[in-house]
Amino acid sequence: MENLLGILLLAIIGYLFWQQRRQTELANYFINQRCEHLGLQLLNTARGEHRLRDRNGRWGWHTIYLFEFSADGQDAYQGHIVMKGFHPLTIHVPPHRMPGE
Repeated sequence: MENLLGILLLAIIGYLFWQQRRQTELANYFINQRCEHLGLQLLNTARGEHRLRDRNGRWGWHTIYLFEFSADGQDAYQGHIVMKGFHPLTIHVPPHRMPGE
C-alpha cells in the first residue's frame, strides 16, 4: 500500500511539474509576441510568484512572470504577465522609449 501511495504522489508531482513547464512555455510565447508587435527586444524572462487570487479577488491559480525588454539596446524595462492556467489575463508593458527615437 505504501508503494502505491508513493507512486501516486510521484505521478502527481510529475504532472504538476509538466503543467508548470507548459504554462511557462506559453507565457514565453505571449511575451515574445507582444515584444515583436511593439518592436522591442526581449532580454530575459523569469517566473515570479503564484497567487490564489488576483487583484480583483477572483479565485484561481495565478502565476506572474516577469520579463525585461529594451527599446534601443541601451535601456532596460521590466514588465509582467499574469497567467491563469494556460491563458494570459494581463500583460503589462510599462511606458518606455519608442524604438527609433
